[in-house]
Amino acid sequence: MTTASTIFVAGVTGLLGGRIVSSLLDEGASVRALVRPGTDGGKKAALTALQARGLEIVEGDITDPVEKLAAAIGHATTVISAIQGGPDLVIDGQVNLVRAAEQAGARRFIPSDFAVDITKLDDEDNVMIGWRRQAAAAYGDTGLDVVSVLNGAFYEVMIGFLGLVDWAAGTVSHWGDPDQPLDMTSVPDTAAFTAAVALDPQAKGTQRFAGEVLSMRGFHQTLERATGRSLTLKNLGTADELRAEITRQAAATQNPFEYVGLQYQWCMVTGKAKFDNLDNAKYPQVKPGSLEDFVRRAAPRV
Repeated sequence: MTTASTIFVAGVTGLLGGRIVSSLLDEGASVRALVRPGTDGGKKAALTALQARGLEIVEGDITDPVEKLAAAIGHATTVISAIQGGPDLVIDGQVNLVRAAEQAGARRFIPSDFAVDITKLDDEDNVMIGWRRQAAAAYGDTGLDVVSVLNGAFYEVMIGFLGLVDWAAGTVSHWGDPDQPLDMTSVPDTAAFTAAVALDPQAKGTQRFAGEVLSMRGFHQTLERATGRSLTLKNLGTADELRAEITRQAAATQNPFEYVGLQYQWCMVTGKAKFDNLDNAKYPQVKPGSLEDFVRRAAPRV
């Protein structure tokens, strides 16, 4: 697929942003990325590789004055945000990016909503998702077509950041009902779906994708098959007990990043943020990989 329109990406040096750019370039898209001045060595090397494939880089920050940011966006018709961070970026920065996109004459905005079904949650259920919802409310008056891409939980997060898998101890831990279905997708596949949505002029509203829909019991069994190891499925408590633990931790710290992983788990294991329907079939060219194949490649050899 080729396109004459330029797509502007903010957050290109993050976990997902560079993958989105790569997927867009794979499809022949013209891509411009916003990069902060003084990007460090490892990230700079990755950017250089993308530049060699045709990426155009402009220096700046999503907190720049709207006029400056609009000039960076230039003639791009679609603006994608893959930024992560605190409310200064997720709320204020994204609202600023939308206003700049409006001024630049863009037509569509894809926010950094990549997560479980944020449309079904309340702001207090998850602090980071709450920030995304607050941003959406703040730019709700925009004339841009806002198209959200949701992917459930990243495979990478499920076996890493959330602390559910202890390879050394041979355990897979969970809260709540082990048979509650959960939506999961790899980072590269989320990027591929995002690129497909960005290049689809018919895409509207909220798009929901998943590479796998598995319960924690199924997640545990998949890890065992992928690694050939016997792993113990360990229950940490009920969903109500998880909520109580979140409340306890939130009262003990001013840093929400210390307990947000538990909040993501609560949103999933209660089923509150479960996708009702998937939009995978709209983009048959994207063939998401299985969790089993991912774990075969990513799991440590213990």
